[in-house]
Amino acid sequence: MANKKNDHIHSEEQAQFFKERAGTDEARFHVVPHDEEGWAVKREGQDEPEMTADSRSEAVKEAKRLAEEAGTMVYIHNDEGRIEEQHNYQDR
Repeated sequence: MANKKNDHIHSEEQAQFFKERAGTDEARFHVVPHDEEGWAVKREGQDEPEMTADSRSEAVKEAKRLAEEAGTMVYIHNDEGRIEEQHNYQDR
């Protein structure tokens, strides 16, 4: 997969927004394509993935679990890195 790092961030403003949420309870999880494995679960603002998986479905399952536990959201990206779905576990 020929994805560039952070190619889903479209502006400096967005990058700053993610940076400010990093490490907070508001940091959300993203299922994204991963160069070394098939898919990764990443928390906003962190470079290293929470986990990697061979299949997208495995990564989605783990991201949903982590987001539900943290009371935040999950964004599921497609092969090109664009968001396809989101799941909200806030206020549950």
